[in-house]
Amino acid sequence: METIENTKKTLNFIARKFETDQLNNDSLVQIIELGFSYLNLMTISDYAKKHGLSYNGVKKCREIVVIGNVKFVIDND
Repeated sequence: METIENTKKTLNFIARKFETDQLNNDSLVQIIELGFSYLNLMTISDYAKKHGLSYNGVKKCREIVVIGNVKFVIDND
């Protein structure tokens, strides 16, 4: 439950700061890049190429998330 509460607080903090011009588009891009880094996000195609797997094989064996209509693999184990 603490993780859920912390997530809500973080999202609200970012929203407030962005809406009051204390964060800008560049700030949001940096936050997104940080998240990508921690999650080690890659598109399914890039992940498949890097690991010598098929696209469908990746979809069956890895966690997939959709962000902005693009499918990504989470690989932060």
